[in-house]
Amino acid sequence: MNILLTLFWTFLKVNLLSTSGSASTGLLYNEAVGHFLTEDQFVQAVGLATLLPGSDALQLAMFVGYTVAGIPGGFVSLFASILPPTVIMLGVVMLLHRIQREAWVSRFVEGLTPAVAILILTVAWKIFRGNTDDPIGWQSLALGGAGLIALLLEAPAPFVLLACGIAGTFLFK
Repeated sequence: MNILLTLFWTFLKVNLLSTSGSASTGLLYNEAVGHFLTEDQFVQAVGLATLLPGSDALQLAMFVGYTVAGIPGGFVSLFASILPPTVIMLGVVMLLHRIQREAWVSRFVEGLTPAVAILILTVAWKIFRGNTDDPIGWQSLALGGAGLIALLLEAPAPFVLLACGIAGTFLFK
């Protein structure tokens, strides 16, 4: 199959089967690692996408597409990533406009919150732990703990990520 069609199908599938955003990273990990990227490349791409402003999932899609097939691959991956949520959201908006006053709608949305949180934590653990047999070092635990404390104290997330990234350059020589 043509590489651009493969990229299109991969990102269409990932974004049809997930809530997009960070939750799609786990599905993309399963689809991309070993097919398009190595695990190290994927982890670096996730880190870079997290540091940059904007949607992590879209930046990750463009990175994978660009790595595999250059600029056309980046555009195809981006288009395939935004197509399903755009079509679905148009349908949901039309439906919610009709049923917005129903009590069960707000309870349904509240029920989704813990499920999405668990999906994100699962992906974070997979990336944090990796496929290595190396034990988790004190540096990783210290940075993770410091980042968590900063976020709990309501520090702006981009500053926390930037500070942890800078600290990591010195701790992981």
